[in-house]
Amino acid sequence: MEASKDITRLIEIMAALRDPQTGCPWDVVQTFETIKPYTIEEAYEVADAIERNDPDDLCDELGDLLLQVVFHARIAEEAGQFSFGDVVAAITKKMIRRHPHVFAVAEAETPTAVKIQWDGIKAEEKAERLERRRRRGLPADADRGYLGSVQRSFPALTEALKLQQRAAKVGFDWSTAEPILDKVEEEIGELREALKAGRPDKVADELGDLFFALVNIGRHVGAEPEQALRGTNTKFRRRFGHIETELTAAGETLEAASLERMEELWQAAKAIERQIG
Repeated sequence: MEASKDITRLIEIMAALRDPQTGCPWDVVQTFETIKPYTIEEAYEVADAIERNDPDDLCDELGDLLLQVVFHARIAEEAGQFSFGDVVAAITKKMIRRHPHVFAVAEAETPTAVKIQWDGIKAEEKAERLERRRRRGLPADADRGYLGSVQRSFPALTEALKLQQRAAKVGFDWSTAEPILDKVEEEIGELREALKAGRPDKVADELGDLFFALVNIGRHVGAEPEQALRGTNTKFRRRFGHIETELTAAGETLEAASLERMEELWQAAKAIERQIG
């Protein structure tokens, strides 16, 4: 079997991999649940390629992500639930429906108007989905209420941000970022108390509260929390890399270096960054 730009070939490859008699032993035993972590991982790797501005890697990672879609669709088809074609038909229908200003007669000439229109159509689709589930005798969405539209499957920082954005739409929000700093200090104080009390469960709870408050500050100042933390992760990699490079040049190792020595090199890395930037 040879490579091809035709999606049909990829679908054929997945079918061959899943064949109970002649397929790959690993692929054959996979389920929605077992490959779910890989799907999430591939999405993050796509984001990483974008951040690194690497089109070659982006092309490769998008292929890996597409494979996950085909994989899930194949498992569903084997179970008689839906096929890859149904996935394509569903998203095609959805995009046409959500863009009446492009594919039908509708007026939405500004980004704001498009967003309002999009949200309205999504609400209609959700109601229709709930009705379909009711007719099939299935339980309604697990999460009801105003915040039910925020998926629990998001990364925790993203979920926190979306919960806050959703609540803010009905006025449950601070007017500025400054009062949230007081909340952050309050949460730090409660975290100190939990640490002093030696209660791991309470420490985890207060740490979560602190993260939530920090996300709120980011939202108010336009700093997307996930991206802000990724920026810090990149900075940490760079500065730690400086420590490693300098130690190696001096004939030292990370394992043998004292904390004081590493802190000295860390501060040197920060000084270099200040000079450059």
